[in-house]
Amino acid sequence: MARVKSDLTGARVLTGTIVDPAGVIRAKQVPIEHAGVFRNQGLGASPSWNVFCIDNTVAFTPRFGVVGDLRLRVDPGPARSLGDGLSWAPAGFFTQDGEPAPVCARGRLRQTVEALAGHGLSALVGGELEFVLTRGDGARWESRCWNAYGLAATLDAEPFLLDLVSAAAKIGLPVEQVHAEYGDGQFELSLSPADPVTAADHIVLARVLAGRVARRHGLAVSFSPLPFADGAGNGAHLHVSLSRRGLPVLSGGDGPHGLTGDGAAMIGGIVAGLPDVVGVLAGSVLSAARLRPRRWSGAFACWGLENREAAVRLCAATRGAVHGASVEVKCVDPSANPYLATSVLLGSALDGIVRGADLPPEVTVDPADLPDAVRLPAGQAAALAALECSPLARALLGEELLEAIGAVRHHEVDTYGKVDLAVLAERFRFTW
Repeated sequence: MARVKSDLTGARVLTGTIVDPAGVIRAKQVPIEHAGVFRNQGLGASPSWNVFCIDNTVAFTPRFGVVGDLRLRVDPGPARSLGDGLSWAPAGFFTQDGEPAPVCARGRLRQTVEALAGHGLSALVGGELEFVLTRGDGARWESRCWNAYGLAATLDAEPFLLDLVSAAAKIGLPVEQVHAEYGDGQFELSLSPADPVTAADHIVLARVLAGRVARRHGLAVSFSPLPFADGAGNGAHLHVSLSRRGLPVLSGGDGPHGLTGDGAAMIGGIVAGLPDVVGVLAGSVLSAARLRPRRWSGAFACWGLENREAAVRLCAATRGAVHGASVEVKCVDPSANPYLATSVLLGSALDGIVRGADLPPEVTVDPADLPDAVRLPAGQAAALAALECSPLARALLGEELLEAIGAVRHHEVDTYGKVDLAVLAERFRFTW
């Protein structure tokens, strides 16, 4: 899809967003007359922005404390006018000297894309966003007749969904599909594949847009991994494909289902890396409640053709695959920073290709039925421990980001590790 030209006509306020290591979207705003400063010099932001926790505690570390300053600068290229005087652009962290800050998640993803290019590889990424529609006060929104993927449920939410699709089209957000999902009040938006940075920007923009449209209808949207303790969890699946010098690596080869050698190594790298980086992909205090067997959440580190219980689902290049072959990584949830989640998946894929990783045996059944299936870390503390002990994660993220992620997630473990799930779901329903 061609990039939509930035047009801030009629905008009175520019909002610049970042996503922090806890997966929370944070922002600063300026009158549109000061957009140039936001773009060129940037706005001051304490290093502590990177250790804000989901409950507004600040998990200070030796590196992230009260001393120092970062500059928050917007990227004007993807800027959008959202209507009613509000505009949006993605932002990143820079040093006071104008250099990209090592703790910037968007900058880290750019570095990963550059590393791929250094090996002759390019990537496309597409996001799938599940969310639960609620009443404006956060209580359950109830359809008169909820059926999974049912038409009646969609019709009950018709005014909201029509406005959401129209608003997305108006600002050039490439929505390919919207439908009722499995859980009560749950819907999904599927976004077109794009280059990795643009794809992550689109995920953030889609969440901003969904929340804004919902408010107009007296509703709200929850992107929590588990909005209600007795309800379905929300996923944030990522579809990933790689090409080498214009040729896809997941099709056209003589491996299983048309995989090339690079494609097999790509899947091998992702599967091998998942236990180490699931603390980035699904690392919040509510993530483990979603990431469970027989929930279609990808709780096992394995792959299979169209296997929706495997963490890595291969979508082969068949007639029905509009965008060609891809792998869908199912264990990602909305509490993940989309820039970091994309970066560690692409980094794991590149690691697999560079070292010639073996393709694990394909899983053609529900992995929960296999005694030797590798379960991803089943709790937040275990996922965090695996992340912090992993040389791969350290190489993919760098010391600063790993320290920030550890600080905010350790706070969650220590503060909420023994709190009742229903209390957690209520408390953090709209955190993400």
